[in-house]
Amino acid sequence: MCGIVGYIGSRQAAPILLDGLQRLEYRGYDSAGIAVIQDSAIELQKKTGKLVELRTQMKDYLPDSTIGIGHTRWATHGRPSDANAHPHPDCSGRFAVVHNGIIENYLTLREWLISQGHVFRSETDTEVLPHLIEEFYMGDLVETMRRVLKKVDGSYATVVLSLDEPNQLVAARHDSPLVVGLGDGENFLASDIPALLAHTRQTYILEDGEIAVLTRERAQVLDRTGQSVDKQIFTVDWEAKQAEKDGYAHFMLKEIYEQPRALKDTLSGRIAADGGSVTLKEINIPDEQLRETNKIFITACGTAYHAGLVGKHIIESLARIQVEVDIASEFRYRNPLLDRHSLVIVVSQSGETADTLAALREAKRKGARVLAVTNVVDSSVAREADDVLYTWAGPEIAVASTKAYTTQLVSMYLIGLHLAERRGTLEPEELAQIVTGLRKLPDKVSAVLENGRDIENFVRQYCHCSSVFFIGRGLDHAVAMEGSLKLKEISYIHAEAYAAGELKHGTLALIVKDVPVIALATQATLFEKMISNIKEVKARDAMVLAVAMRGLEEVAKEADQVMYIPRTHQVLAPVLAVIPLQLLAYHMAVVRDCDVDQPRNLAKSVTVE
Repeated sequence: MCGIVGYIGSRQAAPILLDGLQRLEYRGYDSAGIAVIQDSAIELQKKTGKLVELRTQMKDYLPDSTIGIGHTRWATHGRPSDANAHPHPDCSGRFAVVHNGIIENYLTLREWLISQGHVFRSETDTEVLPHLIEEFYMGDLVETMRRVLKKVDGSYATVVLSLDEPNQLVAARHDSPLVVGLGDGENFLASDIPALLAHTRQTYILEDGEIAVLTRERAQVLDRTGQSVDKQIFTVDWEAKQAEKDGYAHFMLKEIYEQPRALKDTLSGRIAADGGSVTLKEINIPDEQLRETNKIFITACGTAYHAGLVGKHIIESLARIQVEVDIASEFRYRNPLLDRHSLVIVVSQSGETADTLAALREAKRKGARVLAVTNVVDSSVAREADDVLYTWAGPEIAVASTKAYTTQLVSMYLIGLHLAERRGTLEPEELAQIVTGLRKLPDKVSAVLENGRDIENFVRQYCHCSSVFFIGRGLDHAVAMEGSLKLKEISYIHAEAYAAGELKHGTLALIVKDVPVIALATQATLFEKMISNIKEVKARDAMVLAVAMRGLEEVAKEADQVMYIPRTHQVLAPVLAVIPLQLLAYHMAVVRDCDVDQPRNLAKSVTVE
């Protein structure tokens, strides 16, 4: 979710780059920088913090250059710092690179480059790119880029500035967006359209595998083989505010549809080369300490707590070790029984949640080892934990969490599989089966989203209801809790989630004619029980919307409406089952004219108790 801008033309580049970066600030970032060619040298200006810090650093000096690149960084590899900020140079200072995405094999490339004499100045994966360009450069930057990209595994949108070829910019993309802006005697690059709208609305949208070569007078696009591509001009007719959301009406909807990409990033580099196991180099628990660990505690707040409930089920069933889940705001006040044989997993999107941070410190005080699952590099939680697993969801702007939740779920699967493998509690065949299912999740989430409009018929019919009930068993109960939270926080409809087997113990008193009940039925081993519970609410004339896995079509005989998710391993179903519930909450809020992205009384990050 970082921001990229590039310019070549006759105007002064630095103001255009800084303005473009400012128009991308909505994406979230922790540092900013630019590189221009000035007096036969590449000059770098970069600074940790917001763009105003970079502007302040440059206020007394604006380089006189007509070509340059700029970047705002959302940290993944390496904490926010001036050294880790982009652009990154090579050893000789002849090349500078900006990059969005993740280079999965950067460790192998870095080690090889160091053996060839290259000196690295940062902790980032990106820095391998300028060094690879330096290593392979033979006078043709485009050909060098093609050779370098064959060495790289992962995702990238990248732009290169070269002192040896100072009259062009070379860019490439794979799985990360990049747009060419077409001007008169000038051309532009950006990771998102808002950075271009002050200068042009004529664009090329680069596709995976394409390379763009920009001069003042020309913007050429090449394919993987170096052949010219005849691109169609895309004329932008959006307003700038709308373009920030990529044409989506709200950030929440945009982030719902970003989940396939976010899940892919979370899995990136964490699946072993054989595809049958996971590799979590971030978790460095010594074997002896792991053998002596007799209990795991998961603590979190809100949506992250719901991810922890799924995590409990996964870790207990796969790694066969007892797990407790606590709301972080209650954890330390109950004087938990923690010692050096305990592992505490703290989950926080921002890494700054006050209650979760307090729980972490209490765990450390009592001698437990702490593993953090967070989205923000160098956050307080990340700094204070013993081990950190980053979700790599990218910035999440809407208050209602969506992609942060599903990436937290995937992180729980990775942890569960990692522990199971090290403890020898899972047969290799089942381990490989679940890992294979994990790898397919991004595509299956995309498939659910393609059918997302089916939910709108239900919304139109029941948008004026005063209460909605969510029911489920096993893993489905945890998902029901998340669906209930999403609905109440942005649509302001009273919503409650119950373990379906508890209906007879009081809840049925609230089930009357036409009350909507969302019934989750994705767990094959509990399916017959769930059907009985659906019959119970139907006998009280409730209206039932079921979310079920393909292969469990019997539910259609009892429910009024069914949304199916693709077949997957039963334990992975929560990632798919929550998508329709996110869409349900979103469309309810829209129809009811609620503020989707900033619901009343709520904040994105809760940094006070």
